Amino acid sequence: MKTTTTPLISGQVPAPVSAEAPVHVAFVRSGARELYAQEREDFLAPATALSAGFDLRACLDAPEAHIAPGARLCVPTGLSVQPQQPGLAGFVYSRSGLGARDGLTVAQGVGVIDPDYTGEILVMLLNTSGEERRLKRGERMAQLIFQPYVRPVWREVPELAATRRGAGGFGHTGR
Repeated sequence: MKTTTTPLISGQVPAPVSAEAPVHVAFVRSGARELYAQEREDFLAPATALSAGFDLRACLDAPEAHIAPGARLCVPTGLSVQPQQPGLAGFVYSRSGLGARDGLTVAQGVGVIDPDYTGEILVMLLNTSGEERRLKRGERMAQLIFQPYVRPVWREVPELAATRRGAGGFGHTGR
């Protein structure tokens, strides 16, 4: 695993920002590679030097799809991925602009791509706006981030240890 640093402003260098890990990618729909390439040689690279995610594109059969207010749409990405490093999984998040501006978000909050899943990544989009939204073929509609995960070793106990918070839930700590 290699750690890299990227200058922010001339002379300033942040703490390590990323680690590299090999991930196999396959384009599993006709035309998918071309949708992602968009005449860029390094199309699998992040959009910017400090981008955490890889933009997923709508690999639609039709030129566009319509999503009614409150409706969901299962959007194919044309990609399948396979992390080559143990303990790494893919996580699909909403694109902030698309969610905040247009109300199109990943329906379940975050999608998990388990490392042993080798099928096409499908993104379930939810239209949270009050208006019909259109999604065009090739449009960036979600982002894929690879993150480590921890598998717990469960141990049953009669009760959990006491803490200051205890069972205090929503709003318990105040504003």
